[in-house]
Amino acid sequence: MLALSGSVLVRLGGIPNPSAVQPPGTAGLYTILNWVAWLVTLLCVLGVLLVAGKMAVAHRRGEGSEAVASLGWVLGGCVLAASSAQIVNVLL
Repeated sequence: MLALSGSVLVRLGGIPNPSAVQPPGTAGLYTILNWVAWLVTLLCVLGVLLVAGKMAVAHRRGEGSEAVASLGWVLGGCVLAASSAQIVNVLL
């Protein structure tokens, strides 16, 4: 089925493949977005490490798994941050 749909797309003109040319005047914005992306990645890693430390301390004290919910929220934020560019592309 996939091969059939691929051949139909080729007959209809193919899948558009836009060039990856940066619009003029956006070099500064692109640099800022790169810095923000690196900062968000660093914060995600830091968040996971902090929750892991919290879970280790809770385990040492013999407490329950209250920190597991925190890990879920942090990982959810990481997934949202990692997929933000694709979400914006879909909405635009």
